[in-house]
Order: sequence, then C-alpha cells, then structure tokens
Amino acid sequence: MSDLPQGFHEFVAKAGWENAAVEPIPGDASFRRYFRLRRQSGETAMLMHAPPPHEDPVPFLDVAAWLRKHGQRAPQILSEDKAQGWVLTEDFGNDRMREWLDARPQDEVLAYEAAIDALVALHREPAGPFPPYDMAVYQREAGLLTEWYCPAKSLQVDEAGYTAAWDEALAPMVNRAPQPVTVLRDYHAENIMLLGAKPTAPQGLIDFQDALVGHRAYDLVSLLQDARRDVSLELEEAMLARYIAASDADQHFRADYARLGAQRNAKIVGIFTRLAKRDGKPKYLSMIPRVWAAMERDLAHPALAPVAKWFDANIPDELRKSGGGTIA
Repeated sequence: MSDLPQGFHEFVAKAGWENAAVEPIPGDASFRRYFRLRRQSGETAMLMHAPPPHEDPVPFLDVAAWLRKHGQRAPQILSEDKAQGWVLTEDFGNDRMREWLDARPQDEVLAYEAAIDALVALHREPAGPFPPYDMAVYQREAGLLTEWYCPAKSLQVDEAGYTAAWDEALAPMVNRAPQPVTVLRDYHAENIMLLGAKPTAPQGLIDFQDALVGHRAYDLVSLLQDARRDVSLELEEAMLARYIAASDADQHFRADYARLGAQRNAKIVGIFTRLAKRDGKPKYLSMIPRVWAAMERDLAHPALAPVAKWFDANIPDELRKSGGGTIA
C-alpha cells in the first residue's frame, strides 16, 4: 500500500507484525486511521494511528486500562508508541451492533438490553480519574449549534440568549450534583462490538478516549437517541425503564435525560455541520434530521422550557419542521 502513514513499517516491525497483511478500516469523524493486520496463521490485530498534533493516543490508553480494570471489555493493548500516535490492540472483529441489527432486526431488544446492562454495571463502579463533565463543557458543546449550524443556514441568532437559556435549563441538574459516573460520551450502536455469534454475547467498547466524569443519563442518550440508526420510541422507553429499574436513578432522572438529550443533540447538529463545512465530510448531513427530531422531543420536556423558547424565537419553524433543513 502506498498511502500508509509515515512510520507505519517501523512500528509494525517493532511490534512483531512486520509480515502481516494490511487491510484499511473505514475511520470515524476524526483524524484517526485504522488498519487490520492479518498474519498468515489467521491471527489479527487492530492498528490505530492517532497522529499528533491533531490526535493524542494517551487518553485512549488510559481509559482502556481503567475500563479493563473495572470489568468492561475494552481491547487489550499489544504495543504502543505514544509519541508517534501508534497503538496496536486486540481485534474485536467486524460485528458492530449497528450492522448486526441491520442484518438481524429480530435481535434488537436483546442487543439493547445487553447494552443497557453493561451501562448499569459500569455505573456501579466508582467514577474514573477523568476530567469533569461540567457546565463549561456542556455550554461549549451546545454552542457548536450556533457556531456552525446557524451560520451555515445564514441565521442571525441571539447567541447570548442561547447561552443564558442553557444555563437556566442545566443549572438545576448541575447544582443538584447527582452521583457522578464515568461517561464514555459516544456509546452507540457503531461503537459497541458484539464479540460472539449472538446478541447477548459480551460487548466490546471502542472510541472511548474522550471519557469524562458526569451524569449517568448521558450515555443512555447516546445509545437511545442514536444519531446513526433509528431507535423507536417504544424501544427507547423500554430501555430507559430497564435502566431506571436496575439502577438508583432518582426522581429527576427523566428530566435530566431530556436535558442531556437536547444538549447532546444540539452539539451533534453543530458537529455534523462542521464536518461538512470545514472537514469535507458531507455524509454526516443526512443524519441531521434524525438528530433534530430527537432534539425536538427533548425540547418538549418542561425542564427544557428556556431552551425551547429560544428555539421558537431564533430558528424558523419551517427549518425545525424539516429536521434542520438542507445544508449545502
């Protein structure tokens, strides 16, 4: 292959995989690149290149070690070069939850139940040694909508009012300070690997390097209001009820779920717009209507009244009804 990153052959040789076949793997919405290495014996490993200065593999390595220590199925690290951004890991295979369910829709409930139960187990562990998911982070993320989406639609909006609305909506949750947990932040059907030939098999985790310490509802939102696949309202409610029944979620939990749903979905609309406008990755634009629809449902909760009022005043009704409208 002629387009391998600089330093590829040196790292692979040092790791003991120099004669392995190389298979590029489609990447995510980042600068990271992935390759499957395959020995003649059939043994495989996954190679991640997270090149500085755009990427840093250290958080991935740290979070992976913490997750494994606390009973979660993060990949084993086989070799690493932090300075050059190389990490060789155990290969979890090709069975992402999304593709598994595309081919076997009858397994949907079982697969989601297993994903919910894995979150319950994670949340019974003490929160990891990661930065806090605090108001500053919530505001910075929610602000991606006014930073990227609104200019892309030529909308002149009240940015100060937007920040104030989020402060008002999120403050009751932040000030209450519920027991924090490790938040993986992108816990959804494309980042959950099924490690056996059935939906209840152990589920491997990937793409967790941005983990923070925050609210237990956040990863539920990631899973049940998935930007990348449709989750029915009936399944969302059933899985939310399953989590609540199995955890010590308090009477504020559903309101907080709506708060974090609206915040996350506003962030994703901004990120997907940025990926298209800045990074030349327009494929994410087709997902915005799904994200927008989930955000509208969240905004209907009374806890989001200040933010819903801002949307009413600043985002034209025809754009909202069309799922955010088309972005050229």
